[in-house]
Amino acid sequence: KTRPADYEEKINKTTENILKQDAERVEKLCELAEKLEPGKKLTTQDLKYMVDLSIKTQQPIRDQLEKAKAEIEKKVIKTVKKEKLLDKGDKVLVALSGGKDSVTTLEILNSFRKMNIIDICAVTVDEGIDNYRQEGVDIAIRHAKRLGIEHKVVSLKEEYGITLDEIMQKDNHIGSCSYCGVFRRTIINKAAREMGATKIATGHNLDDEVQAIMMNYLEGNTDNLTKLGAKSSSKAKEFTVKIKPLREIPEREIGLYVVAKELEVHFDSCPYAQQSFRGEVSDLINKLSEKHPTIKYSALRGYDKIKEAIGDGFKKIYPQSRCERCGEPSANRLCKACTFLEELGK
Repeated sequence: KTRPADYEEKINKTTENILKQDAERVEKLCELAEKLEPGKKLTTQDLKYMVDLSIKTQQPIRDQLEKAKAEIEKKVIKTVKKEKLLDKGDKVLVALSGGKDSVTTLEILNSFRKMNIIDICAVTVDEGIDNYRQEGVDIAIRHAKRLGIEHKVVSLKEEYGITLDEIMQKDNHIGSCSYCGVFRRTIINKAAREMGATKIATGHNLDDEVQAIMMNYLEGNTDNLTKLGAKSSSKAKEFTVKIKPLREIPEREIGLYVVAKELEVHFDSCPYAQQSFRGEVSDLINKLSEKHPTIKYSALRGYDKIKEAIGDGFKKIYPQSRCERCGEPSANRLCKACTFLEELGK
């Protein structure tokens, strides 16, 4: 148990070598720590701990990252099989933002493409957020080109004549996430039809799913609560089946995955995120997780156990009709997207 006399010297020298020889990876790890936990960066002591761990286990940090990468891929494949998310011959449209979640989804689903089980295409929505969105769009374009897949970029401006920045400047706006979610879902679903996709894969991770469960419960939105899950569909044939391959992967593990795979991703958070109710719920859940590390998994498991009962008791049956303005399926005179557009004077 006694450390050798040259222990500190060995640790310092090894850390220095890593900093010199693998500066780019260390920089990514530091950047990742800052993005996932703002205000906290990996210190030299953190790096020393990692080196110390690798010495004790006789396993280089690189190998540890490779092991973590393999475990994450294994968990995703397990979810795909358990939830029956993919069928032979599917054409899966990936909602590709350029962020870590969507890029990870694309990368892992591409392994099924390599085995000729599915085909892949992608769509990127440009919401129109200055000094933020373009980097993610460019990264998405590069990944699609790298994999040689069909890809299209659709902007809110060209589709609806308004950007999210312009919406948020209006006095009567109801919050960025409300508009962004509705407009993005509509655009992605239309793209799926146009590109002949049979499934839409989104990058929702464990954190996202638990936040959605909590948000809808706290707001008393039982209808939306019935629609969550690994796979969702609609009776209207115009709505493509949606799947969430990363549903059981924590956000931090996804960050680790992109570092291990050296994937180019857009790490910046949406500038409007902290103004949203989701941001508040996220902070609350993360705070609880500090003392209760498994709370996100237990919340997800609990929801999955009662989902069927919730659906039987609260799921609404909507009349199948058409939006008078755009022709998309809608239970009302106007679909949600067109309702928003009318309120915004568009």
